[in-house]
Amino acid sequence: MTATNAFWHGRRVMVTGGAGFLGSFVVEKLHERGCSTVVVPRRAEHDLRDRDVIRRLLTSARPDMVIHLAATCGGIGANVQNPGSFFYDNAIMGIEVMEQSRQLGVERFIAVGTVCAYPKLPPTPFREENFWDGYPEETNAPYGLAKKMLLVQAQAYRAEYGFDAIYLIPVNLYGPGDHFDLERSHVIPAVIAKCERARQEGTKELVLWGTGTPTREFLYVEDCAEGILLAAERYHSPEPVNLGSGVEISIKDLATLIQRLTGFEGNIVWDTSRPDGQPRRLLDVSRAQREFGFRATVSLEEGLERTIAWYRAGTH
Repeated sequence: MTATNAFWHGRRVMVTGGAGFLGSFVVEKLHERGCSTVVVPRRAEHDLRDRDVIRRLLTSARPDMVIHLAATCGGIGANVQNPGSFFYDNAIMGIEVMEQSRQLGVERFIAVGTVCAYPKLPPTPFREENFWDGYPEETNAPYGLAKKMLLVQAQAYRAEYGFDAIYLIPVNLYGPGDHFDLERSHVIPAVIAKCERARQEGTKELVLWGTGTPTREFLYVEDCAEGILLAAERYHSPEPVNLGSGVEISIKDLATLIQRLTGFEGNIVWDTSRPDGQPRRLLDVSRAQREFGFRATVSLEEGLERTIAWYRAGTH
């Protein structure tokens, strides 16, 4: 038995959001590592905004560890349309899931935040030391701040109760299983879906939001799942940790790359009346490499090829 498998052997782990995009990869990797019991609460049966529901769930499941991935989230459009529900759902879920975990004796809590919690204009690359240096980008601030409170809670609980909680900050994720609904999707699935539809319909032009000038960093979802589990195994500090690829690309260059990979031969038009979001987004990923040996392994082009193939297979 490897050291990694020995860590997970005999453990009972609950993964909130474990049936979702990122969560499904985390659950798969837990099984691969030989985790004895993996509990995945379903949203239809367990409303994680309800304290009593959470208590019943934890009492029944008796997890040693909780990996909290559950979130109400979406792209710029969804954030602009639903700021109140995005704030409330994420804040109350985080507060109650962590508090009830503490009360009911969960030994270890992995809180997964969001890059949207960073200030709008921090120095680039974003270092964890700059996490509190300003207000987040306005279009996703309610969501980002709600998830940011998980860090405050984790550090406060560690200080007062000795609760073993850590906080991770993944950058924008993509990959098979992502959400391709254009009303809620993030930039990569949205551009893939638009390029594929335009190619199939023979359309000569498609419209994308903004100017295309902002830059983003993307992390393949399976790499992120690996980073979460490495942190769960090896990291015990109250300080937050970035999870990313450390590679930056402009939205315009990303769109051109997806255009080439999908074979769409028409023109891309930029609707500059639509918001761009944060101007730049690139993480300093050195802490994750240093503290628990995480490094992204899937290149953007390879990850996009896998994602496009999954989308074309019609399983979305």
